[in-house]
Amino acid sequence: MEFKELLTRGVEEIILKEELEKALKAKKKLRIYLGVDPSGPVIHLGHAVILRKLREFQQMGHKIIFLIGDFTGMIGDPTDRTSERQPLTRKQVLENAKTYKEQVSKIINFGGKNSAELRFNSEWHDKLNFGEIINLSAHFTVQRILERDMFQKRIKEGKEIGLHEFLYPLIQGYDAVALDADVQVGGTDQKFNMLVSRKLVRIYKNKPQTVITFTLLEGTDGRKMSKSFNNVIGITEEPKDMFGKVMSLKDELILKYFVLTTNVSLDEIKEIEKDLKNGANPRDVKIRLAEEIVKIYHGEKEAQKAKEEFGKIFSKKEIPKEIPTFKIKRNEISLIDLLFKLKLVSSKSEARRLIEQKAVDINKETIIDKEKVVLPQTGMIIKVGKRKWAKIG
Repeated sequence: MEFKELLTRGVEEIILKEELEKALKAKKKLRIYLGVDPSGPVIHLGHAVILRKLREFQQMGHKIIFLIGDFTGMIGDPTDRTSERQPLTRKQVLENAKTYKEQVSKIINFGGKNSAELRFNSEWHDKLNFGEIINLSAHFTVQRILERDMFQKRIKEGKEIGLHEFLYPLIQGYDAVALDADVQVGGTDQKFNMLVSRKLVRIYKNKPQTVITFTLLEGTDGRKMSKSFNNVIGITEEPKDMFGKVMSLKDELILKYFVLTTNVSLDEIKEIEKDLKNGANPRDVKIRLAEEIVKIYHGEKEAQKAKEEFGKIFSKKEIPKEIPTFKIKRNEISLIDLLFKLKLVSSKSEARRLIEQKAVDINKETIIDKEKVVLPQTGMIIKVGKRKWAKIG
């Protein structure tokens, strides 16, 4: 089939697939959108799975809309949440979204011929009055909303469900109506919300809407890649950091990452799978994977440099050439406070945990004393984990 790989690689499910195939064959120009709530500032490889598919549709001439949920981001998507999400302010949401266009521009085109649209859903949600929200709510039942797994779990555990969480799918669903969308795309975790969109489009626009769900990508800790889990690989991260994070992935994710995040052909991926089954070293295959991913976002030259740097640091145990240098007072300080001050850890509890795991070195000496006091000296080199370095200037 002409559109076989377009509609299968990375795709989990297509609702109204036959209608979509007919529209594509008839060269009908479709309005296709992806909505992202700015709960954090990073666009990551999980987002990129869908964005790369949108680029393919854009190259075919379809209108792509990247929707920033600055309004819905203040409510908070309850999907997969085991407790009520802490609401964000408009200021926090806009701050998180500040560089979204710049990041997404690495994948889809916002300029030139058939440029993508960048929209914010506050454009229409700020204008909805209370009566319109009541009318919107009348199209759904409490029983239907309560079918969601995480709500059932919270009820069993005696945890509260905010009324605003019930409204979230309706508010997000109305985005498709406001955009007059033909196709909505998102991760499998967004299926419920997108089915709400389909129903609202049918009611308000009297037309069908295709929904495409995409396979979720796991992050560096094996869980779903999510800003909430702090396990993401950002598409604008430094090449060496991106390379190192890919190398830290679990071996069982190698093939999935080749399929979802690279340009390597499916035929070649099958050969890679055979090699692994025949005893190829997963580490060597992962190096190829990391190189392919870095090449997409930073170019071949930077990918090669990252590969060489990784080889020097991890294979030969060398110190990297470029280490962030910090000027600090030459006063005694606890190691935990120093790690936090140098931003090598996100919290003092993380610093304690890493010391316990023997993951902190000073001048190549592993430190195991959580109570250690340090006197910073010029030239002192501190290493945390496999990829974080700091030098005292």
